[in-house]
Amino acid sequence: MGVVIESDRWEPKPSTFIFLSAACFASICLRPYFSKSNAARGSGASSLLDLGPSAPFLHFQRGFLLLYSLASAMDGLESMFGEYEFALYGISREQMAWYLSIGAVASLAFGTFSGILFDMMGPRKACLLFCILHLFVGVLKSVVRHPTVWISSICLSLASSLFSFCYETWMVMEHEKQGHKQDLLSDTFWLMTFFESLSLISSQGLANLSVKDLERRSLSPYVLAALLAILSALCIRKQWNRSYHIISVESYIKSFSAHVLRDKKILALAWTQASIHFSMSVIWILWAPTLVADGREVNLSMIYPCFIGSRMLGSTVFPWYFSEVKSFGNEDCLTTALGVAGLALCIVAYDYQEIGFLVILFCVFHACVGFSLPSLARLRTMYLPNELRGGMISSSLAPANAAILLFLLKGGYQQNLANSTIMALSAFGLIIAAGCIYKLRSWRKQCREDWHYT
Repeated sequence: MGVVIESDRWEPKPSTFIFLSAACFASICLRPYFSKSNAARGSGASSLLDLGPSAPFLHFQRGFLLLYSLASAMDGLESMFGEYEFALYGISREQMAWYLSIGAVASLAFGTFSGILFDMMGPRKACLLFCILHLFVGVLKSVVRHPTVWISSICLSLASSLFSFCYETWMVMEHEKQGHKQDLLSDTFWLMTFFESLSLISSQGLANLSVKDLERRSLSPYVLAALLAILSALCIRKQWNRSYHIISVESYIKSFSAHVLRDKKILALAWTQASIHFSMSVIWILWAPTLVADGREVNLSMIYPCFIGSRMLGSTVFPWYFSEVKSFGNEDCLTTALGVAGLALCIVAYDYQEIGFLVILFCVFHACVGFSLPSLARLRTMYLPNELRGGMISSSLAPANAAILLFLLKGGYQQNLANSTIMALSAFGLIIAAGCIYKLRSWRKQCREDWHYT
């Protein structure tokens, strides 16, 4: 008599998706009814359904969010398959680490200075270059295979570096040029994180529909990404046709040195940005190997939306704390979020855990990231001149890209560095970032006291 062994493949329960969707919807829709400052502000947009802002601002905000969603969707389509795509081409683990390392070198060598360059040339050209890179990769992958792996790794890494600053920089500069109120920027910041996450989930759905065509490349995700790149470039040229003042190299270097390199508040924000970027990259690479450790069977395609949904939920929490909790300021909230995210990764790196508990920890991390991203953007607006925004963001990612390159070579290529060690170092970086933001609050109070007594 034969023995039938049933495979226990773990996946989230359907109630998990219902809970995340309902929580996001409730956080957005209930926000105006529980707002104490909405009536006082009069023009604050606290939710997607709030009609308080003027029509010109709503038109500008919705147009920008459409462009940002298209960019996020094409970025998600190009990077969705990851290891599956490499395995389809017969690439080994060492070769995967090598190709990813090439991309990290490109980000470190060229992406570090891209923000500085496009601060002087204008963010419009950076966004168009982002679309051109994705169009090039989409067309190239649809035509040929193996010779394009390292080329696509370089192009996508450069596109990711551009995406980290170009759309945010353009939005802030246009917001200021059109004369909209500064407090409305915070609403756009959290909506950027919300719609980026929503676009990533949508791109996963589109990729799953076209994954059967990946081998014959008739309607692959790369073709869809190329079409989105063309559409996004056309929208940019139509909606975004105003010229920007070109800054001279000498004046920019002088201003960058004074406001970024010599300002400890900006350096604290830069370290925080680098820590978040590094931890997100580490999670993107290691979350699947961590869950399937010891041969555990997991439905990975059902878990990834939980992470992105948690990030959406974290972004919807931001406007509640920004306008309501005056005694618990933006720095305090961000310090708490970074500390919780670091603690979650510490637990992941500490010891073997059950799959369900690991998924919860990863969801907590993504929720904290969803809250931290708009908080960091708001702090950049408070402390940094807009004309230096792109250069500050791109240069702050240099330490993270260098660390990613080191760990790809040591852990992925040479395989002499444990995944738990990399995870623990990313958690340590987040905890240090929490300390930097805590010090930022004390520095701001000290500046106020010094101004008061002078």
